[in-house]
Order: sequence, then C-alpha cells, then structure tokens
Amino acid sequence: MEKKPKGRSPGSQAEASSRVDEKIQSIGGWRGDLLTEVRRLIHEAAPTVEEDCKWIKPTNPLGVPTWSSSGIICTGEAYKLVVKLTFARGAALSDPHHLFNAGLDGGTRRAIDLREGESLDAEAFKSLVQAAVAANRGPTGA
Repeated sequence: MEKKPKGRSPGSQAEASSRVDEKIQSIGGWRGDLLTEVRRLIHEAAPTVEEDCKWIKPTNPLGVPTWSSSGIICTGEAYKLVVKLTFARGAALSDPHHLFNAGLDGGTRRAIDLREGESLDAEAFKSLVQAAVAANRGPTGA
C-alpha cells in the first residue's frame, strides 16, 4: 500500500489545491459549503496564500486543509457540530470584532467555531487573515 506523504509534499500548488478540493468535497453538506466560503475569503484576503492538506494519517487520510503565508495562517476542520478555523498564532492577533470564540485560554492558538446556520463577518475575517500573514512575516514585514 502506497503511503501518502505527510504535510507539504513535492508538487505544484495546483496539486496541493486539488487535495484541498478533495477534502472539502468529501465533507460535503453545510460544513463543506462553509469551508468553501472560508477558503474563498482567505484567497481574497491573501492572494498569494499557499494551501494544502497537512497531517495526513490513517484516521484522516485526506488531512487537514491548511493555509499558509510565511507560516501557517489557519487550518479548517469539520466536526459533527462545528467547522473550526484555528489560527496558529491567534493569541498574538488583535481581534477587535471578537471572531475568536474557542481556544481563548491557549497561549498561542485561537479558533473560530462556526455552527450550522451561523455566518462569518467576511470583512472582519479577511482583516484577521491579513493580520495573521503580517504576524507570520514578523516586525519587518519580510
């Protein structure tokens, strides 16, 4: 049995995006629709973002959709009752619109849990994504 590569495997960004397509399609329903919308907003906020599915393992053979720019911006996971968007450096980000509603006690990460029927403030979310990209680039913006 051929083992799928973990994390970022060799190949083009198109191949990586194809893995994200496959994962989102496998989820389907309201959770897949929500992840599709989140993905669109991330690409609007950070047009040069790289995406892939990371943490591929037997219990999660398609991995976790992950968006990066000079480091991980966020991941998108689908659970039975929520879609969880975890920002790798969320604790370091300003959240004036109070989008973070999970993982608030963590020292590094913060998350947004979205339930069926809930909407995401698109402009506030895009600002948060842009802040995460800036934080990944460091104080010099490199």
